[in-house]
Amino acid sequence: MKKILLVLSFAMVGSCSSSSTQESTVNPQEVENTSTEWSIPVTEVLDGGPGRDGIPALENPVMVAADQSSILLDGDLVLGYKNGNDIRAYQHIVLDWHEIVNDKIGDVSLAVTYCPLTGTGIGWNRIVNGRETTFGVSGLLYQTNLIPFDRATKSNWSQLLNESVNGDNIGEKADLIPLVETDWKTWKTMFPETKLLSLNTGFSRTYGVYPYVDYKTNQDNFLFPVPKDSRLPLKERVFAIIDGEKAKVYRFSNFRATNVFKDAFEGGSYLMVGNTNFMVSFALTPAQEGLVFDYLFDGTSVAVVRDSDGNGYNIFGEVISGAGNNGPLRPADGFMGYWFSIPAFYETEIYSN
Repeated sequence: MKKILLVLSFAMVGSCSSSSTQESTVNPQEVENTSTEWSIPVTEVLDGGPGRDGIPALENPVMVAADQSSILLDGDLVLGYKNGNDIRAYQHIVLDWHEIVNDKIGDVSLAVTYCPLTGTGIGWNRIVNGRETTFGVSGLLYQTNLIPFDRATKSNWSQLLNESVNGDNIGEKADLIPLVETDWKTWKTMFPETKLLSLNTGFSRTYGVYPYVDYKTNQDNFLFPVPKDSRLPLKERVFAIIDGEKAKVYRFSNFRATNVFKDAFEGGSYLMVGNTNFMVSFALTPAQEGLVFDYLFDGTSVAVVRDSDGNGYNIFGEVISGAGNNGPLRPADGFMGYWFSIPAFYETEIYSN
């Protein structure tokens, strides 16, 4: 993208619909000494209101056992991560208030980034240019999507673009770490040994009370301006595979007739697996493309699919039964989100079966 010199800054934007959002600017001289070039149109970078760290990211969070889930309901959404036997769930009802969790799981430095306004949960490696950092919430938005900043350099990053868009790290891509979004009941069924974010975060928040009222379900409720693609309901939760500047989107309805199927996108071969509670995708190797996959998950098992050589895989593509002769399935670069958010950032194709 063309890099653009920052000449504008936006004052606080109130909570209102996109049709009535008020944008104001400040004198460019006030920011010229502290702002550098951006790789996104700076006139579309908006101030969400709270300011930097006004929404407090969590660091080294306390985790509790699944049976201490307290107010978490079976249908509540979580973002799940697995590193060996260390399995963790980060619930939306906490992420709605904090947006970023900086965690360390064994040898993995993980940033769980979640934007309530686009419904996108994406895992980033906190090692940037060989240096471990943490991420905070800048208070800025681009296309109504979260802009984290890294504390090492104060560079701003676009969550949905997975790259730094301003500062010393401009142009750097985030290394993605696979997360799985599903409901709490499904997650704890698959991984009963899971740990969960404690509600004792050190901050006083009304966890379990959604802070954006009817935003998730009201198709007309947008707090900030964003392009709106009418091909699908704007707030429908979809799964997107990302390849460069292009994306392909899958819907829960695609899995009604079959829970597993193969698809092609940008020259790659993918295995799609899903039901009414989750959608995941794996990038197949040439050796795996010729295999036949059967769906296994019955609401009680750990295994999700099995290949024609008898290997069983969990939702992260790890081999959990069989000889493992075909290797693990590699999770595709993808994530869940509200439909409107994907074409706002990517040239987007919709899968049709």
